[in-house]
Amino acid sequence: MKIVSNLILLGSMCMLPLTSYAQFTKGLSYRAETGVSFSGGEYTPFWLTANKQGLSSIEKNNGYLRAGVFRELENDKPFSYAFGADLAVAYNFTSTFVVQQLYADLKYRCLGLSIGSKERYSEFNNPLLSSGGLTFSGNARPIPQVRIGIPEYTLVPGTKGWLAFKGHIAYGMFTDDGWQKDFVVPGGKHTEHVLYHSKDLYVKIGNKEKFPLIFEGGLEMAAQFGGNAFIGDGKIDMPNRIKDFFKVFIPSGGSSDTPMGEQTNIYGNHLGSWNFSLTWYAPNDWMVRPYYEHYFEDHSQMFGEYGWKDCLAGIEITLPKNPVVSSFVYEYISTKDQTGPVYWDHTPEIPEQVSGADNYYNHGIYTGWQHWGMGIGNPLVMSPIYNDDGEIIFKSNRLQGHHFGIMGNPCADLQYRILLSVTRNWGTYSLPFYEIKKNGNALAELKYTPHQLKGWDFTASLGIDRGAMLGKSAGGMLTIRKTGWIR
Repeated sequence: MKIVSNLILLGSMCMLPLTSYAQFTKGLSYRAETGVSFSGGEYTPFWLTANKQGLSSIEKNNGYLRAGVFRELENDKPFSYAFGADLAVAYNFTSTFVVQQLYADLKYRCLGLSIGSKERYSEFNNPLLSSGGLTFSGNARPIPQVRIGIPEYTLVPGTKGWLAFKGHIAYGMFTDDGWQKDFVVPGGKHTEHVLYHSKDLYVKIGNKEKFPLIFEGGLEMAAQFGGNAFIGDGKIDMPNRIKDFFKVFIPSGGSSDTPMGEQTNIYGNHLGSWNFSLTWYAPNDWMVRPYYEHYFEDHSQMFGEYGWKDCLAGIEITLPKNPVVSSFVYEYISTKDQTGPVYWDHTPEIPEQVSGADNYYNHGIYTGWQHWGMGIGNPLVMSPIYNDDGEIIFKSNRLQGHHFGIMGNPCADLQYRILLSVTRNWGTYSLPFYEIKKNGNALAELKYTPHQLKGWDFTASLGIDRGAMLGKSAGGMLTIRKTGWIR
């Protein structure tokens, strides 16, 4: 009843013309931004494009104008609300007008509800220095969804602050139907009206006030389901009834009106990862945090039947009192194994099951784990938007590589960031490369925030690509941003 009364009170305030503006603008901030990039070579350099929530372009010489208003949650109150509207117009992007974010959030005590498109990053990775999570990275445009759960760690009563948990359940819809039709070659596979599902559950064990070592671990899963798939002259109509929402929540076989493969296996395209970390809080505010992500696309990988050879393993070190190097990240990524090169679904004649060739991020019916051509998972697995033959597919999902990120504040108004990634790429099991393709991508960035100009910052970035995956390219980007409060 208390939440209902709060909502009624909020509605009555909106009807009072003398007070509504003051209430509406309380805690309201704005952001205006423009960015332009220029480059030589075939594409915009990789790290000028990747992990920007899809608001970027691989086409060289591009730019955008962006503006948004936001209200943040008030965590010190039992009931609070937030919203955001973030729009952009762009040149040489996949679309000229972009609704980047449009959402409303409600919070009641530990419970949260979020409706709409909202930028989100991986739960386990530094968004400025990491290469990105294996399931979610912040590389693709936000997916409109209804998301409910416990968004922040909440202490379990009776554990004296030693045990906390958080989690969510979400359903939504992909919005790239038009882009797929424009990008794909005639007769090529594309989809429309595809639905989205995600869920996660994390636990945290430890009490920083009593002991400086904290363990975090959990499971995150996602799925594509419903919609229509067009392959050649054929059309596959995937059902999206209420019971199908439950079939993706607890992965289950499809009904008789789904393709046979969906009936004998699992309905929809499912994927996810087990994520673990240990955080040590050292004296003088140092922090050392090793973490590990194990990616899976079927039960055999999910439950360790074939071992956990594929992973993202990293370490993050924070040195807050060191102005030259304040944070450092190293990551090792491997997606090469995929439980081996052989897949065999058991039959009455040969009842053995061999669950190999998982073909990460790809799927037989859907166009894979991508949105508007950008991979939703780790961007080092090159996104379908780079394909020049009109196929929406991840053409090289088998790789091994190393990634480094470093940042610091050598001066009061100046921050720098450096990223370096090197990978070896094998293609896929079904279409391997004739030779291993090596790839290197680098970024050097300076951000100037003059204290004389409150709310302004200026960022200059230089990106360089070398190797057989994206070829040679070099380019720069200038970003100007103004933030502030609406009084």
